[in-house]
Amino acid sequence: METQTHHSQVNVAEDMARHKPGVTYSITQLAEEFGLTTRAIRFYEDKGLLAPERQGQTRIYHPRDRARLILIVRGKNVGLGLAEIREILDLYNLEDGVETQYRVAVSKFMHRIDRLHEQRSDIDLQIRTLQDGIQRLEKFLSGKSSSQTPKASSPARPGTKAKG
Repeated sequence: METQTHHSQVNVAEDMARHKPGVTYSITQLAEEFGLTTRAIRFYEDKGLLAPERQGQTRIYHPRDRARLILIVRGKNVGLGLAEIREILDLYNLEDGVETQYRVAVSKFMHRIDRLHEQRSDIDLQIRTLQDGIQRLEKFLSGKSSSQTPKASSPARPGTKAKG
């Protein structure tokens, strides 16, 4: 987890500039650095997100591959799907520098934030419903209930929003 937090704060361009020309990484080195399994890294390769150099059966990763892996891990950490991550990564090689890549990324990030707000609202409703249930049941268990059975309130039906 600590490694992922570090990578979420890294400026990828600055990180790539720090590496000396000719620096390469093995799949094991990247797996350890990013807290991933080698299988996960090979999976990202199979999905076209990474394209390491091959020397026989050995994968040779360059700073560009490592930078892409930083972005993949960041994307996964915020809930982006692999197709969304791939779309953003594939825009890097356009002639406009990174403008299109950044615009698409901003759009996807904003959409993800909207989905997270919706999920937070749903979670807040579930928490309130559970807390109300706890209060009713504890009241019943402590003998403070006016009847011998707890009264069920009518929570919002799934897919609807509670009023209030």
